[in-house]
Amino acid sequence: MPRKLVEEQLIQLLKDDVGQGDVTSTAIISAGLTVTAEVIAKESGIVAGINEAIIFAQVMDLKVKAYVVDGDQVKDTQVLMQIMGNAQTILTIERTLLNLLSRMCGIATATRKFVEKLKTVNSVAKIAATRKTAPGLLYFDKKAVAIGGGDPHRLHLDDMILIKDNHIAVIGGPVKAVKLAKEKTSFSKKIEVEITRATDIIEVAKAGADIIMLDNFTPEDVNKAVQILKKAELSHKVLLEVSGGINSETLLEYAQTEIDIISIGALTHSVKALDISLEIIKK
Repeated sequence: MPRKLVEEQLIQLLKDDVGQGDVTSTAIISAGLTVTAEVIAKESGIVAGINEAIIFAQVMDLKVKAYVVDGDQVKDTQVLMQIMGNAQTILTIERTLLNLLSRMCGIATATRKFVEKLKTVNSVAKIAATRKTAPGLLYFDKKAVAIGGGDPHRLHLDDMILIKDNHIAVIGGPVKAVKLAKEKTSFSKKIEVEITRATDIIEVAKAGADIIMLDNFTPEDVNKAVQILKKAELSHKVLLEVSGGINSETLLEYAQTEIDIISIGALTHSVKALDISLEIIKK
């Protein structure tokens, strides 16, 4: 994303937090006082969002020195960056900066764990995110997934056709939905369709789906769907994605199937933020 647009999003996040102003900092701290602060990891993890933190500090007229880059593995008590400048400004942006950085690091850390675990049994399949992101943080959440080694999947509704259960409920069936999408959509857009029964897989593949999402399939059901496609000699025509309730305990069972994409909503909808703090070290 262009820097100017990132700046605008960061400022909007700050506006949501500040309201009419930081009455605490302006009440007790001199307007011209300058300080140095350190941003410190309180636990090990993968860094994500350091570029956004730098942009945020700079757009607020603060100086910044980063000691890590996105994708780095960091340890407990490791200093990520220093911020120098107006004390009131640093304290005003502290929580917004830490909230975003902690969340992005948490997403990247969780994603990296899934990716590394998957590679132990399957070097081809991809870990992917979903659109279950925090409101207003879609870009940041998806970027953190990518930094962690995962695939962001689609970013916006205009990226690709993704026919879900409620679309099918309106249209009347997955095959009809795929055929309509093929008729009315540019060749440049991939078409993905969600199915809940392995028996639908042949018809949606023949109808022209590029990706078939196996929704809430067990590993056994995934294997059945794979074998059905193979028997029909259609495996080469589609990618298979599995989604729904997959976690670190069940990941390897799915990885041992011949699946192409494993999408995990928990990467963004309920991830644990990395513990990161900001400490004033020098006045």
